[in-house]
Amino acid sequence: SAVGLGSWCFHMTLKYEMQLLDELPMIYSCCVFVYCLYECFKYKNTVNYPLLFFLITYSFIVSIVYLNLKEPVFHQIMYGMLVSIIVLRSVYIVLWVYPWLRGLGYTSLTVFLMGFFLWNVDNIFCDKLRALREKMPPVVGAVTQFHAWWHILTGLGSYLHILLSLYTRTLFLKHRPKVKFVFGIWPVLLVEPPKKL
Repeated sequence: SAVGLGSWCFHMTLKYEMQLLDELPMIYSCCVFVYCLYECFKYKNTVNYPLLFFLITYSFIVSIVYLNLKEPVFHQIMYGMLVSIIVLRSVYIVLWVYPWLRGLGYTSLTVFLMGFFLWNVDNIFCDKLRALREKMPPVVGAVTQFHAWWHILTGLGSYLHILLSLYTRTLFLKHRPKVKFVFGIWPVLLVEPPKKL
């Protein structure tokens, strides 16, 4: 929700300070994802202090450098590194630990990476795309707003990835998770308690 609120503030004002509220929470939320994915096979009431320290330090250093450097490419690289770690861990889980989760895992990764790709295309070719849209009919121009697709696809990909993480964790804790589809299209996770012996 911090990313969504920051993004809303930035796109409403287009001010640099609000841009920071949009971009820095992307780093922080990815660090949370990394921690959850690497700790999903641990028992309750355990904390991985070295990993926690590393991720907090990473977030702090990225924030300080980005505030001073003000270079979007730096943010993109630091964000991309975290996304790569999440992708590698997710692929490991769906290939070797819970292979029946491949559909959900690959769907979430594909949707998210498609959004990430369009975001970079929009960043690199922004001026050319804007000039091209001026020559297109309004409806066509609207659906070629790759930055908007970035928000839609990464939001959906992140949601599906949260489902994957929750499914993995609850399954490890001997619960009985199931993915159900609301109205046949929107996936949600239902978790039943472990069976009593």
